[in-house]
Amino acid sequence: MKKLLVLSLATLALGVMAVPPASAGDDHHSMEGHDKMEAMAPTWTDGEVRKIEKDAGKLTLRHGEVKNLDMRAMTMAWKLKDPAMVDNLKVGDKILFTAEKLNGQFTITEIKSAP
Repeated sequence: MKKLLVLSLATLALGVMAVPPASAGDDHHSMEGHDKMEAMAPTWTDGEVRKIEKDAGKLTLRHGEVKNLDMRAMTMAWKLKDPAMVDNLKVGDKILFTAEKLNGQFTITEIKSAP
């Protein structure tokens, strides 16, 4: 019985030592990472319409930095979430748009006229 008690205590001691202590970064109420999640939300970006391809569901824009996609300013063709978004646009229009990477493609999700 004495051997069993010693063995049980030794096993318990080893088990307690094997559990790492909680660190300050383990606080589930921490705001760490919140800024990163917020930065990933779509943001309005300025753009100028360069080419409209409604049948192909594409819109080519010269645009500013797209922060949520970590994309620098450039001119490129974008996939449209809904091709009807370009019904009232013409080449040269100044717009604001939001974009996301959907199904592996950079996609415009909203468009509005720039002020």
